[in-house]
Order: sequence, then C-alpha cells, then structure tokens
Amino acid sequence: MAARVLLRCASANLTYTLTRLSCTNMLSPARMLGRSCFKRDLSMTPRFCTALKYTDKHEWVRVEDGLGTVGISNFAQEALGDVVYCGLPDVGAKLSQSDEFGALESVKAASELYSPLTGEVTEVNHALSENPGLVNKSCYKDGWLIKMTVSVPEELDALMDEAAYEKYVRSIED
Repeated sequence: MAARVLLRCASANLTYTLTRLSCTNMLSPARMLGRSCFKRDLSMTPRFCTALKYTDKHEWVRVEDGLGTVGISNFAQEALGDVVYCGLPDVGAKLSQSDEFGALESVKAASELYSPLTGEVTEVNHALSENPGLVNKSCYKDGWLIKMTVSVPEELDALMDEAAYEKYVRSIED
C-alpha cells in the first residue's frame, strides 16, 4: 500500500514537472520562425540573388553547374522603364565577354545587352517575345534573358558581387 502511494506521488510529480517544462519551452510558430534561419534581408535585391555577379553595364549572371543565366539588374530595368521589345540571339550563338548579344527597347529608351562571360547561348527566354514586361516585373527570376555555357570560369572573378555592384550604382547616381 505504501509503495502504491509513493508511485502515485512520483507519477503526479513527474507529470507536473514535464508539463511545466514543455510549456515553458514551447514556442508559437511565429516565435519559432523568428528564431530560425529565416532572417529578413535588407538588401537591394531578393535573397536568392546573393550568388549573382554583375557587370558595369548592369547585366547579371548566376552560374550553376557550368551554365550561366543572364539578365539585367533591377537598377537597369527601372532606368529603362516599361520594356516593350526584347531582341535576343539565337541558340548556338558564340559570345565573348562584353560582346553585344541583343537589345531591350522601352517607351523611354533602347539599350544594348552585353555578355558578362564567354560562352555559347544554350537557351533564350521565349516568354519575353510575347511578354517583354517580364523584365520589369521579375528581372531576377522570370525576366531572365539567356542561358549560356561558361567557357572561361576565371572571368567570373572580374565581375562585381552584390555589395560591389550596389556601391557602383550609388557612385553613378551621385
């Protein structure tokens, strides 16, 4: 009988202690997100753009598995205004770094496009022929221009990272 009372007390004590521990350590979903790796980034560009490299002509390139995706920067698309036409090269076109490969036309101006790297065009964004405004709406995602092989990976080292590009943009705005 004494053993039964002792077990009942121990069980009640353990249950009370576990409940208190779990309640004090429980986080609401909002608090869990606040403590997780989902920190807000206060940069000029979306979070997925941190791996981008930029040219002084305002093109960007993201290289994954030897394939570069090329587009224009947010600064460039804002300066252009509403893009109404996008002229892109054919698949298979061979480009050297800084070669002109196409043009964007807007209601304000026209701008040539320059290759950030040496390589061969493997894909063009055909969605831009029907909807060139994608460059304005989503210049880092849906508004990309071409995909190309990267023949000279060392050329990436000469391009600007996001911080250097932001500094460059500030210098030309003044």
